[in-house]
This record gives sequence, C-alpha cells and structure tokens, in this order.
Amino acid sequence: MEKTMAKKYAFLFPGQGAQASGMLKDVAENSKSAEKVIDDVSSLIGLDMKKLMWESSAEELSRSDNSQIAITTASIATMAALKDKGIEPSAVMGFSLGEFPALYAAGVLSFEDVIKVVRQRGLIMQKVCEKIAAENEGHAPGMSAILGLEPEKVVEIAKSIKDAYAANMNSVKQTVISGTFDALTQAEEKAKEAGARRAVRLRVAGPFHCPLMQEAADELEKVLKDVKFNDPKIHLFSNVTGKEVAHGEEAKSSAVLHLTHPVLWTDEEAVLANIISVEGGTENWSVYEVGPGKVLSGLWGQTEFGASLAASPVNSQETLAAL
Repeated sequence: MEKTMAKKYAFLFPGQGAQASGMLKDVAENSKSAEKVIDDVSSLIGLDMKKLMWESSAEELSRSDNSQIAITTASIATMAALKDKGIEPSAVMGFSLGEFPALYAAGVLSFEDVIKVVRQRGLIMQKVCEKIAAENEGHAPGMSAILGLEPEKVVEIAKSIKDAYAANMNSVKQTVISGTFDALTQAEEKAKEAGARRAVRLRVAGPFHCPLMQEAADELEKVLKDVKFNDPKIHLFSNVTGKEVAHGEEAKSSAVLHLTHPVLWTDEEAVLANIISVEGGTENWSVYEVGPGKVLSGLWGQTEFGASLAASPVNSQETLAAL
C-alpha cells in the first residue's frame, strides 16, 4: 500500500532493445485508455500497431522503423493506464528513444507530434543504418555492452579505435559502445584484455549515439523544423547534457544532438536523485519504469541511491495491478 500513498512519481522510459513481441498486450486488454492510445497511433500513421507489437518476429521488431514506434506506443499506453489509477509523473527521463515519450509526458510535445516525429525518426535511422551496413560489406554496424570494466577505461579503448565510440554511460558496471562491425569486434577484444567480464552485442539496428549517425541527425533536424516544442511542465532531463531541461528550444536541439552524442544516463540519475531528496525524500516518491522491459530498473538499482528507493518496472497487467 505504501507505493500508492507516495505523493510524487518519477517515470523512466526505456529505449530500443526493450521491444518484445506481445509487449503490453495484457495491459491493453485490461485498460480501455491504453488500448485507445494504440488505436490512435494506428490511425495517425496508417499502421496496425497491435499486429506490429503483438505478432511480429523479434527480427522484424528490432528494425528501427518498427521498434521505435512500437516502444513509444507501448510506453504512452502504459502511462495512460497509470493515469487511470491516479498515478501521474512529477519527473520524467527517457533512455535514448525513451526521451520521446518523456517529452510527451512533460507536455513538451503533443500526442500527434510525438507519434509523427518518432515514426519519421525510426524510418530515417533505419535507412541510414542500412546504408552504413551496405558500405561495410554486409557487416552491420551496431552497439555492444561492455560489462564489468570502469567507464573511463571503456571510453579510453573506444577513443583508440577508428569508428568506435562510447555511446551509453549506463552504470559504473556497464558502458555501451557504438561503431562499425569491425570496430566493435576490436573494442570488445581490447575490453576483455583490459579485464571486462564480457561484451554483449545489442539487438539494435545501428550504431546509435555516435558521429556515424550524423546523416540521420541532419534529416531529423529538417523533420523537427516546424514542430513546436513547449517548455516542460514537470522535471525533464536530457541524455545529451545529463541535466534538467528548462526550455522547449533546448529540448528541440537535444533531440537532434541526441543521435550523435552519448547518453549520459548516470548523470541524469544523479540529478533525479537530488530532486527526490530535495522534494520530500524517498518516502515521498516512487520510481517506475514505464513500458516494455526492466533494464532501467536494473541500472537504477546499481546506483548508490537505488538501495534506498528501488525502481519498479510497470510492464504488464500484473505489475500495474500491484500498484
């Protein structure tokens, strides 16, 4: 019962890689509001989202043009189901793609705009990823999680290899690198030699959050040119700066820089933790991961503040009903 008594909520929104066939199906079947979100997205972009989210193969869902719109829809649908329970956020942060449902939750983007922008972003990124893959003789570029090696060491290794970049600062135990197929292979070997526990290739379509995505950033900038970004109504954080976002224009420029810059997730977590301590402390807050998967709850648990305030995944009817 304690969780429902908490006065404030922080929502964490997952990024690409969280997708899974059948995601949030049970939530939509038990929440008319969640189902309406999915139907509205289908109407807006002319795509059967239920079929995409619930009947696609893992391979189909891992494509940027599918995963981005599917995860965003699943997160916003889950948020609608939470709203029906009287649970609305006072702070939001999204990991990579998750920054877009966060922009919607903070009132920066309208529902229609966030869906249209994410749809275009997915199409643009898929096209660029396929182009990079073709230029690399079918060896698709991508991302690899380096586990059990200090972030500083991973950054150093990436810097020493052409077309390898530190892309996601996930936790003290996990840093993700982006790059071409061959650059990742080299970086993984060097990381293991330096003492990394292991390296795991991620289920993503390309080398996100690094300069290899500059073409996608340029195209996205054109898409966003006439889209209105409002000032956030609640606490909102940026992957690009690792800090709180005060103005819509800042959120807009970050949405473009986002594609070529690393995700400073650990910095964002620390800023959120500070806000929680200042605004009532852990007993007054609950942290929920809203959407498919539970990666962000795990990363939050690896922080020093995760011990006193756990993050709970809200990714099924069972987890929703327990709140």
